[in-house]
Amino acid sequence: MRKIIVLSMISLDGVMQAPGGPKEDTSEGFKFGGWTVPYGDELYDKAVQNELQPADYLLGRKTFEIWENYWPDHSEFWPGINNGNKYVLSTTRQKSDWKNSIFIESLDAIKKLKNSDGKDIQVWGSSELIHLLLQNDLVDELRLKIHPLLLGKGKKLFDDNANQSGFSLIESTVTTTGVILANYIRNGEVKTGNAII
Repeated sequence: MRKIIVLSMISLDGVMQAPGGPKEDTSEGFKFGGWTVPYGDELYDKAVQNELQPADYLLGRKTFEIWENYWPDHSEFWPGINNGNKYVLSTTRQKSDWKNSIFIESLDAIKKLKNSDGKDIQVWGSSELIHLLLQNDLVDELRLKIHPLLLGKGKKLFDDNANQSGFSLIESTVTTTGVILANYIRNGEVKTGNAII
């Protein structure tokens, strides 16, 4: 069985839209594209480089189409993205000229992929897909870069339909610019208690 790992750059209020540049995703009038850029430092860059190692990828259609128009011509920065299998959840597309792109149509197909042999599966961007995965308890690990700013409106990592589940923090670092790099792994059910003395 493969692990599904969500990697996301988020604001304090959970916005994940267009972290890399002004034109990345302007849907619904989003005006803050490139909001992560001022927060880079050596620790941040090292963490990103570690995450760019070869993997397989599970992407929503919208993220795939943004990447499809960029990464094939910029492989010097992320060679693994061109060589890795890119599984794209879509009911409207079935093919792409970008090599190793495989289109799937259903939650059952994702479950079958997770239960197959192979590399761990990384999910980047793809807010609607992440919501579906969290709702169906299919996320094994969250690798978050939590940035010290509030963005208000925008596509968010979490919605109100996530399945209740516990996670354990297995690694954390704070960069010189105040970004919290936090890796969490799935750890059973939500535990509650009584804080009243």
